[in-house]
Amino acid sequence: MKTPRRRAREFAVQALYQAALNQAGAPETAKNIRESQDFAKADDALFTALFFGAANKQSEYMQIIRPLLDRDEKDVNPVERAVLLMACHELSAMPETPYPVIINEAIEVTKTFGGTDSHKFINGILDKLAAQLRPNDPKRS
Repeated sequence: MKTPRRRAREFAVQALYQAALNQAGAPETAKNIRESQDFAKADDALFTALFFGAANKQSEYMQIIRPLLDRDEKDVNPVERAVLLMACHELSAMPETPYPVIINEAIEVTKTFGGTDSHKFINGILDKLAAQLRPNDPKRS
C-alpha cells in the first residue's frame, strides 16, 4: 500500500513530466493533477512543495545535475528528468527528510514510471547529488 507521501512524489513527477511535455504553466498543471481520481490519497502539502519548488527552480537544479550526468542532457528521458528535479528540490529544500529516504523514494517512483534500468541511473546520480548537497549528513555504510 502506498503512503500519502509516496503518492505525492508520484504526482509531483507526473506534474513535472506533463508540464515539460505540454509546455503548460505550473498552476494549470497542478490543477489538472489534483483532479486525478487518486489525488485525495496523496499528501497535498508535499505535492505542492515538491512540484512548485522543482518547477520554479528547474534551470538552477539542472545546472547542479548536469555535471553528474553520464550522457548529454537531451538524452535524459522526461521521466528521469522529472525524478531528478523532484529529488534535487527535496535534497536542497527539505533537510528534515533524510537523504536515504529521498533517494529510495526517487528510485521507487522511477521503477513505477521509468524505463527498465532507469532506477539504476537515478540511484547513481542521486548518490553523487546527496554528497554534494548534503555534505554534513551522516554517510551511509
